[in-house]
Amino acid sequence: MAELIALLLSFLKAIGKYRWFAVAITWMVAIAGWVVVYRLPNDYQASARVYVDTQSILKPLLASMTTLPNTEQQVMFMRRTLISRPNVERVLRMVDLDIKAKSVKEHEKIVDELMNQIKVIGTERDDIYTISYNNPDPKLGKEVVQSLLTIFVEGSFGGKKQDSEKAIQFIDDQIKMYEDKLATGENALKEFKIRHMGLLPRQGGDYASSYGELNEKLSQARLELLEAEQARNAIKRQMAGEDMAPVTDTTERAIVNPEIDGRIGSIQKNLDQLRMQFTEEHPDIVAGKRLIAQLEERKKEEAKKVKASDPGASYSPMLQQMNVQLSVEEARIASLKARVGEFSARLAQMRSMSTQAPEIEAQLAQLNRDYAVNKENYEKLVQRREAAKLSGDLSTATDMLTFRVIDPPSVPLTPAGPPRLRLYTLVFGGALLAGLGAALLLAQIRPTFLSQHSLREVTGLPILGSIGMNWTDQQKVRRRRRLYAFTAAVASLFTAYGGVLAFTLFRQA
Repeated sequence: MAELIALLLSFLKAIGKYRWFAVAITWMVAIAGWVVVYRLPNDYQASARVYVDTQSILKPLLASMTTLPNTEQQVMFMRRTLISRPNVERVLRMVDLDIKAKSVKEHEKIVDELMNQIKVIGTERDDIYTISYNNPDPKLGKEVVQSLLTIFVEGSFGGKKQDSEKAIQFIDDQIKMYEDKLATGENALKEFKIRHMGLLPRQGGDYASSYGELNEKLSQARLELLEAEQARNAIKRQMAGEDMAPVTDTTERAIVNPEIDGRIGSIQKNLDQLRMQFTEEHPDIVAGKRLIAQLEERKKEEAKKVKASDPGASYSPMLQQMNVQLSVEEARIASLKARVGEFSARLAQMRSMSTQAPEIEAQLAQLNRDYAVNKENYEKLVQRREAAKLSGDLSTATDMLTFRVIDPPSVPLTPAGPPRLRLYTLVFGGALLAGLGAALLLAQIRPTFLSQHSLREVTGLPILGSIGMNWTDQQKVRRRRRLYAFTAAVASLFTAYGGVLAFTLFRQA
């Protein structure tokens, strides 16, 4: 510790020896620095604050109808890309700074300087953004901030609208493509149905179900034919064992007419089938009843004629009734045989198509499936196009995104910089350090022995003693004057520093 104090004292003594050099250098550095700071151009800051309102009543109302634009993300993107090279170049053109650039290099330099000087401060949580710019020309600073504010507002609407238009154009192209596919599919279906008209399955069924239904109908017809043949044979056996006997009581004889009875039976059977589907008031049922009544009247009239002209009318009415039943059964058998033949022919035709029909059904199903898929995609695209149009209209609606300028840009009257007070202080501190450093440097260049200890260390010789300086009165007065002069010089230096600060504060006020 003692060595450190001794070293510090030796430095102070060395600086004290060249103190006038230190004061002179301090004055020169301070005056030069203060002049430079004083001549620095004023820096004016123009700024604007804007509030972005991203809340709208349209959002909950249209949430289920279309895709709502993400206004928060849109504003955040514009904030981060506002100070981009294309936007800054647009600002140059808006404030006519591009005219000052005489070459491409100067133009790029101005763009880089603007990108470094423009600041956008704000948070997505508060939705309040501040745009600021510093420039020696206050009017130019205000114009630059106003241009940036315009780009910020316009960009928030224009980019989203352009994206929406591109999306609608893409969907329109896809819709047109699917319209062509649907037209092609419809033509293919039409040509396929015309080419395979007789092989197409009926609605709600396929080849296997149609074949099974036809086979069941054929079996039912054959069973009914067998029953009719058995009934006919039974009637023939009864007629073969029946004796003809005259009937004395002709009034009790039944009226028999095979032709009319056959027609009545056929109509009655048709009526039974109609009653299974309709009520008694159905026109076909009413007409059938009327026709049966007319046939009954006709049969009675013909019976009266037969009674008068037929001598054998008084013979066995049972035999006549059996003849009628036999003719009815014969007609039924003929009808059933025709039905069985028709069903057999159809079944044979379906058997011949057993390998071709399933393949045609598979091709038809494939065509229908492709057409259904294209139709479904087409309908979805049409819905998406309407939703995209609505979304584009929403993104450009002023109610979805509202900009409120809190502090509009204005021409600043007081400079925002440079910080002359701080710079003056830094210059003064630097001048003091420069003066002390210069004195210390001179002490090292022209060293002197200021103590016995330093002389002993350098020479390595023992010091026997030292002789003190005996100052005369005249020398003491001279030393005192020099001390007063040095104190005045240092005091005037600090006074000058205080005067510079006071002058700066007065100008800023």
